Amino acid sequence: MSLLLIQQYFPAYPAHMHAQILQLHTQDKLQHYISQRYPQAHTIQSDKALYDFCSELKQRYLKNAPLLDKVYFDNQLTVEKQTLGLNTAISRVQGGKLKAKKEIRISAFFKATPAEFLTMIVVHELAHLKERDHDKAFYQLCQHMEPNYMQYEFDCRLYLLALALKRLPVIPGVEKDRLDD
Repeated sequence: MSLLLIQQYFPAYPAHMHAQILQLHTQDKLQHYISQRYPQAHTIQSDKALYDFCSELKQRYLKNAPLLDKVYFDNQLTVEKQTLGLNTAISRVQGGKLKAKKEIRISAFFKATPAEFLTMIVVHELAHLKERDHDKAFYQLCQHMEPNYMQYEFDCRLYLLALALKRLPVIPGVEKDRLDD
């Protein structure tokens, strides 16, 4: 069961990486690795603080990108739905003009994560203001805004996996090793 979850959270990664992650999990070192690397949660808890954080990053790296009309934590975006953040453009007709409002919604899940994971998801959503697809240019932009972007994304996946593994039901009479296959 654990290997299937690992493959789900790390679909584009090679098998040897899956094996290393599984080894961390079976040795009960996955949570320790994350907590050692990221010991503190951030202090951004309100939508206003999140908006200010996003605006600061946008101003520093994406000066020519469209203004953000709204940035907020969204309780509807969940890990279970595999949606951690959304970047939307809502078009409305006002008078004879078409106006587009840019919104970024971040899963409320990120209120209780390390600052690096919040930075990673915000950078990801901001990059969509310039690059729509997840291609090479997109990831180069992410790394321009946050040089450790790839490491933070990987570690965030580990964090999500660790949470998912903690939620696995304990089945009486089934050894833990059988669940890890």
